[in-house]
Amino acid sequence: MTIVVAPGTTLGALQRQPLLDPVDQRILVCHALGVTRTALITQSERVLSEEEALRITQLLQRREHGEPVAYLVGSREFFGLPFETTPAVLIPRPDTELLVELALERLPPTGRVLDLGTGSGAIAVAIAHTRPDADVSALDVSTEALAVAQRNAQRNGARVRFLHSDWFAAVAGEKFDLIVSNPPYIASGDRHLDEGDLRFEPSGALTDFADGLSALRQLVQDAPRHAHPGAWLLMEHGYDQAEAVRGLLSSAGYTEVASWQDLAGIQRVSGGRVPG
Repeated sequence: MTIVVAPGTTLGALQRQPLLDPVDQRILVCHALGVTRTALITQSERVLSEEEALRITQLLQRREHGEPVAYLVGSREFFGLPFETTPAVLIPRPDTELLVELALERLPPTGRVLDLGTGSGAIAVAIAHTRPDADVSALDVSTEALAVAQRNAQRNGARVRFLHSDWFAAVAGEKFDLIVSNPPYIASGDRHLDEGDLRFEPSGALTDFADGLSALRQLVQDAPRHAHPGAWLLMEHGYDQAEAVRGLLSSAGYTEVASWQDLAGIQRVSGGRVPG
């Protein structure tokens, strides 16, 4: 049944009618009215105007049809920072914070960092914000994504060099102390691509349109030409790909090869030191 919020409904009555997931509904109502969560409680007797009821109805209906909350409100928090989020970029997820934490632990003072396939800029901006001494570069093949990433860097006061590039092309001849990436790693035809928020996210940032490992193979193969010996390569990957990624790294001569678990206990990031 299509959701409709009637003019004259009070905020209190609206909250007592969970038309969607209660958390999603609260976020969308706050966004539609430009109020805080606290205001929903303290203004429970506030009566919705026709315009307000229509704005809320439209947002709730769009969510009912599957559109991600992050796209509907235009932002998502990542690593404690606000990020603009549009359909041009993947929605930053808590799982990816593990990649940032691992990178920060391995980043030398004034080190040079390269983020490949930066999307919203979440990884690069989080690193640059936390470590202003670092020299952070971020690449993406999508000019639309780079525009979003640049705005996110400005919004969070992070110093990041953004370059339009197909993988390493724009940094030929440069060397880095740390390389990180959250590349497309979902295999073509995977059912998850047709479920949930993934249906609305840019497919080229989700899948390699192959076996899910092609981008990871390329990173493992090409990183040594762009990294100092002993530099770390850290990559996010799928829930069932850790063993395969470790195999790629070991076969290419990387040392200290390992995988690390996210908060759900899933091996989400793998990496190793570039051979010298």
